[in-house]
Amino acid sequence: MSMLGSPRPSRADMKGGAPDRLQADCGRCFGLCCVAPGFSASADFAIDKPAGQPCPNLLPDFRCGIHQRLRQQGFRGCAAYDCFGAGQWVSQVTFAGVDWRQAPDTARPMFDAFAISRQLHELLWYLSQALAARAARPLHGDLRRALEETERLTHSPADVLVDLDMRAVRGEVNDLLRRASELMRASVPGRKRDHAGADFIGARLTGTNLAGASLRGACLIGADLTGADLRAADLTGADLRDADLSGADLTGSLFLTQSQVDAAKGDTGTRLPRLLARPAHWPAPAA
Repeated sequence: MSMLGSPRPSRADMKGGAPDRLQADCGRCFGLCCVAPGFSASADFAIDKPAGQPCPNLLPDFRCGIHQRLRQQGFRGCAAYDCFGAGQWVSQVTFAGVDWRQAPDTARPMFDAFAISRQLHELLWYLSQALAARAARPLHGDLRRALEETERLTHSPADVLVDLDMRAVRGEVNDLLRRASELMRASVPGRKRDHAGADFIGARLTGTNLAGASLRGACLIGADLTGADLRAADLTGADLRDADLSGADLTGSLFLTQSQVDAAKGDTGTRLPRLLARPAHWPAPAA
């Protein structure tokens, strides 16, 4: 069903976890993530691509020509990317189903709007997670108002979206999410470690007790977290690329996204939050 003219998600939809609106639906998107962002050749991307230039793997129907082989072809970053539903929203709602190939004059405004909309959709995802947490109930009123205001912003025309002060928007929401995180982690016994923004690149953290810790914005690229206890740890924005989560327990971890998990390594012993799927590139459980 097209998003064009679709109603706003209800409060009930947003409270129970991420609604369908915040799930990427590439079939209703104009390949925006394959065009709008720029990236440099690295371990995550096989080529250099300037912002606003279509990836050479983008097909005329906006599908990816190597979707099933992204990792093998050197596009791990694409395989782990998540727009939180911003792609189809901008394509079908903000621009009413008119694609940038049919109307080239919409290309730059569409790409700029997508960059902002993606940030707003990510905030909606975090806010919906906090609203689903019983421990954050003292803040549910503030969280609901923040969600409704952020949702209102997503309905803005493209020219309004690109003029938003996203630093201010993110700042207000993040302050609220930090307070919610403190409430949600308070039930974990013992001292909760604060590793927000920590540099753990390649760190050996095997079996470390990080239950209830704050790892917001921590850099865990290539970190060895095998067997680590990450229950109820706040992983907002933590960089888990190539982090080894084999045997780690992430049950109830806070604000962990599918794209973070997809960028990490794991095994059959890795325990994930209920809403997240085990990545296809991880070893499959024994039949």
